[in-house]
Amino acid sequence: MTLSILIGGKAGQGSNILAHLVAGALVKKGYCVFYSRDYQSVIRGGHNFNVVSFSDKEVYSNESKVDVIVALDDKTLEIHRKELKKGGIILEGKEENMYFAGRLFKSLCLDFEILHEELKKLRNFDENLKHAQQGYSEQKETCPVIQPGKIKGKLANGSSGIVDGAIEAGLDVYYAYPMTPATPILFEMAPRQKESNVLVLELESEIGVMNAALGSAITGAKTMIGTSGGGFDLMTEALSMAGMAEIPVVCYLASRPGPSTGVATYTGQGDLQLSRHCGHGEFNRAVLVPGDPDECSELASQAFYFSQKFKIPTTILSDKHLAESFYTSIKTPRITHSEKSTKLGRYNSYEHTSTGEASEDAKVIMQGVERRLENKKKIKSEAERFEMFKIFGNKNSKNLIVSYGSPKGAILDAIQDLDVKFLQVLYVEPFSDKIKSELEKAGKIILVENSATGMLADVIREKTGVEIKEKILRYDGRPFLSDELANELRRRLK
Repeated sequence: MTLSILIGGKAGQGSNILAHLVAGALVKKGYCVFYSRDYQSVIRGGHNFNVVSFSDKEVYSNESKVDVIVALDDKTLEIHRKELKKGGIILEGKEENMYFAGRLFKSLCLDFEILHEELKKLRNFDENLKHAQQGYSEQKETCPVIQPGKIKGKLANGSSGIVDGAIEAGLDVYYAYPMTPATPILFEMAPRQKESNVLVLELESEIGVMNAALGSAITGAKTMIGTSGGGFDLMTEALSMAGMAEIPVVCYLASRPGPSTGVATYTGQGDLQLSRHCGHGEFNRAVLVPGDPDECSELASQAFYFSQKFKIPTTILSDKHLAESFYTSIKTPRITHSEKSTKLGRYNSYEHTSTGEASEDAKVIMQGVERRLENKKKIKSEAERFEMFKIFGNKNSKNLIVSYGSPKGAILDAIQDLDVKFLQVLYVEPFSDKIKSELEKAGKIILVENSATGMLADVIREKTGVEIKEKILRYDGRPFLSDELANELRRRLK
């Protein structure tokens, strides 16, 4: 059984703090928790909301209906009342949000002592405690009780996963210019500079970020940059230089809907082909696509391994939903360490000899191109040592769902009672040859993707010759909801 809580209000009213406080307490009690954020591109006002789902079993997504609505303003009820389940609870009023924390804890039958401990982590403890006690004493109505599970985990989002993996892999320098939804990496990384011996710098532009990254990388520093699609566009000239000069740099690309500004604070997977084809000319790269915070840690580590071993630019492709949603992390990711592969020397954006001297000699040009082509084969061979894709569900089913990135969570929740197999792609470049055999064994193949065109289907056709015609696509800036996705899958599988 899963219960869901929607907490909504104006930007600045504290819906994020309230959601995180409740989610953290639930995790400590042994529940599995997932919560997502929906917010407008405004600092004050507008309408923001969080949906916290929890269960005694693993949960990776939200559903379309909720059991509790916490309305910090009138607009929340206007917009979301229709999403309340029959018999659900509404908590409303003009009180402080910690008053609602007290009411919410009481309605969930959680001990006040848990809330008391969580409040100690916030400012204004005495005032918050007073409001929370008042709310707890006044709340009478309660939700159905779910007995806590035995899950021992912690709350983590995709951003914290990337930071953990990069630091464990030996990150030395992180450069960024703020751009939603990559900005949380700055907030996660900066407080850890001293303890992790990492330099974190916010520069004046994305162009400055990428060029500074190349400068750091050629000195031997393990270097990463972070941005979203519009910023990545500005970096592509320097990315081509990394490909030519053989400079290892890791790029974190957190997607949001485009083109141009698009809708800056919402989610989408429209940058898949950008990550594969950005830059001019032919050069090697790797593109890795995690689907949860633990995979963010593992693939961030692997990105450094490939960039250092083969001296190539490597991209970790994420999106807003994965970057900012919180999951219950219950495993320790496998971290892959790599030796630093660069040192001070001659690095040339011009075609060059193996020792870096610029040349226009036809033979040297051919040797340079062929050296990079040979390296491409080595990258592919090395990647096969890693888990390039995963299979979930009924592994003998003839019904196959294919996806990548953040839709993983909704898919896992949606297929629990369905006769399907789910293939999650983790490596887009290089692409595993073994995926073709999985596709050819399937009777019906359905692509699930947060885009309008289903770009992974294009990649699969290019790499395997298999055409996927059935597609479930969402492109309104919102993530998939597991119950809606399950219903659509049942309809398609009839």
